[in-house]
Amino acid sequence: MVKNSLKTRPGIRDKAVPRSFPLEDIRNIAFIAHIDAGKTTVTERILYYTGRTYKVGEVHEGTAVMDWMEQEKERGITITAAATTCYWGDYRINIIDTPGHVDFTAEVERSLRVLDGGVVVFDAVAGVEAQSETVWRQADNYHVPRICFINKMDRIGADFERTITMIEERLRARPLPIQLPLGSEATYEGIIDLIENRAWRFDGEQGSEPIEVPVPESEIARCTEYHQALIEKLAEVDDQVLMAYIDGRSLTPDEVRDALRRVTLANKGVPILCGSMLRNKGVQPLLDAIISYLPSPLDMPPVRAKHTRSGEEITRAASDEAPFTALAFKVVSDPFVGRLVYFRVYSGKVAAGAQVYNATRDKRERIGRLLLMHANRREEVDMVDTGAIVATLGLKDTFTGDTLCHPSQPVVLESIRFPQPVLSVAIEPRTRADQDRMGEALQKLTEEDPTFRVAYNQETGQTVISGMGELHLEVLVGRLLSEFRVGAKVGRPRVAYKETITKSVKAEGRFIRQSGGHGQYGHVMIELEPAEPGEGFHFANNIRGIAIPRQYIPAIESGIKEAMETGVLAGYPVVDIKVNLYDGSYHEVDSSELAFKMAGSMALKDGVAKAAPILLEPIMKLEVVAPEQFLGDIIGDLTAKRAHIESIETRGEISTIFARVPLAETFGYATSLRSNTQGRATYSMEFYRYQELPSELVAQIIDKAGLARHA
Repeated sequence: MVKNSLKTRPGIRDKAVPRSFPLEDIRNIAFIAHIDAGKTTVTERILYYTGRTYKVGEVHEGTAVMDWMEQEKERGITITAAATTCYWGDYRINIIDTPGHVDFTAEVERSLRVLDGGVVVFDAVAGVEAQSETVWRQADNYHVPRICFINKMDRIGADFERTITMIEERLRARPLPIQLPLGSEATYEGIIDLIENRAWRFDGEQGSEPIEVPVPESEIARCTEYHQALIEKLAEVDDQVLMAYIDGRSLTPDEVRDALRRVTLANKGVPILCGSMLRNKGVQPLLDAIISYLPSPLDMPPVRAKHTRSGEEITRAASDEAPFTALAFKVVSDPFVGRLVYFRVYSGKVAAGAQVYNATRDKRERIGRLLLMHANRREEVDMVDTGAIVATLGLKDTFTGDTLCHPSQPVVLESIRFPQPVLSVAIEPRTRADQDRMGEALQKLTEEDPTFRVAYNQETGQTVISGMGELHLEVLVGRLLSEFRVGAKVGRPRVAYKETITKSVKAEGRFIRQSGGHGQYGHVMIELEPAEPGEGFHFANNIRGIAIPRQYIPAIESGIKEAMETGVLAGYPVVDIKVNLYDGSYHEVDSSELAFKMAGSMALKDGVAKAAPILLEPIMKLEVVAPEQFLGDIIGDLTAKRAHIESIETRGEISTIFARVPLAETFGYATSLRSNTQGRATYSMEFYRYQELPSELVAQIIDKAGLARHA
């Protein structure tokens, strides 16, 4: 393990030559955070200080290596997760820089699914923000060990202790500060290492080495207090530290680091570091901490998979000798080389040109060129081994979440779940040529982004695209117009309402057609009941005997699913229902899959109409940060938007309002907030859940839907 002593580090311009690394010397990590916390700035400094780049890219100048898309440069935000590899001493670090905006949360989801560790970046002024909580929950779901970096310590209002308290209270984590800031705000100049009891000053110049300085007399008592608190927190969750603590024995710095690694890997605590990446302060200690405390592929439990033939659960150890197993987690349409599929190798190795098996789709594929990615730049390699994160060309039938494996050892890994889109817009091509281009472009965008949906409305003749929010759709439409050169007219954003039922009913569907000769006969009887919110669709076949032959059951389920796409109230999708198929009948000659599919569809429509259907609307979690003097205007505006104010936190002259607000009421909120606060407030929003639309608004939504269908 690398010791966390800055004097042992290689020169910052030393660049390790790409080579094969032992598994214990590989770190696969993501930088995750709320928007504007500084993730991309952190990544750019790390690439420079490890010698991967020779010039520091800046987000505000549009020169960041990791924000390579035109839309990212224009907006100054990360939109798509970008992968790169760098080298720190004898270690290889595979990095994915993720977006911070809630509309692009799918990028964080799939990155965390395939990575071993995470660095969570916090703004020292804002502390834990709305999206900080979201990415933390995502990391919890995948049991990803983390370290925290409190950035922007040089800004006015930076508060190290407050941020730590927020991590403990709002994220329910066990923060383990291993550094203290040396100075604060404008006087911030470096860190105090609580493990070594040494202080380091950074002069802020690009490429400069940290300078060791004495720990200030005024900080000695505080350092002793924090060091003792660190040991006590470690003793609560680590037996080796507890024994030393009981015996009254002081721990050596190496023993403290070993304990921190054990606790971090077990997700029982998170080491806390600090710095100011824009001023080049704290880069080397962060790199040391990534190596010291985050896991290698060997530290992670063997990945679980299901054998495609036997269905039994098996594990794949992180070893080059094990059968090849990988998960595809991202698809990109590169304008220069074509369709790129990113995948993470969990076991074994694979060479360019090798044949692999897509166990998810039962397809054989051939690996084309293998590429190590550095944002949008590529470095070709002949072979990749366990722990690698690479892209490949040539996989035509592989999509996000698919498992690639050795043809003789077919297994399926757990896929990736993505949230449902909540906002839609209608889009129409301007010319026949645009129509052809639009179809091709939409297919590519759908392959790239699992939260982007495309549907064709038969009644209006419009193509409807759906996404996670206004910015998400704005970016996708922008790519259609500029990147894919599609001329199109775009409608106004529309809320993706849903329909569901509120009581259990029985329903029947008969599809009988006689037109001379071979006819059509399908008859099904189903029982509908409401499912729990968010539970989705459940289908159960409880046919007894031979009332309906088994070969027609899938057709019935297919018909029911198809009918669920357009509800009976306003044509919105039906969600959260349980369907029990309990009886029916068939005709030996006239019955067919088509007849039973139609019968299933008719039964569903009939049942939903009788089951007291309701409309559901998406509710957003809103967080507004503003000077206290504007509190009354903001709350009044939110109340008029049907918002539910949950709580208000005030710190000094700044107040934070936490609320739940219907998505339909948030269009143009940025403009109204600016006018209410003289441009001094900020807000962030994320999807919370679907809930019943108030009865007084139902007729209005149904009328609007009817007008749209008949326009």
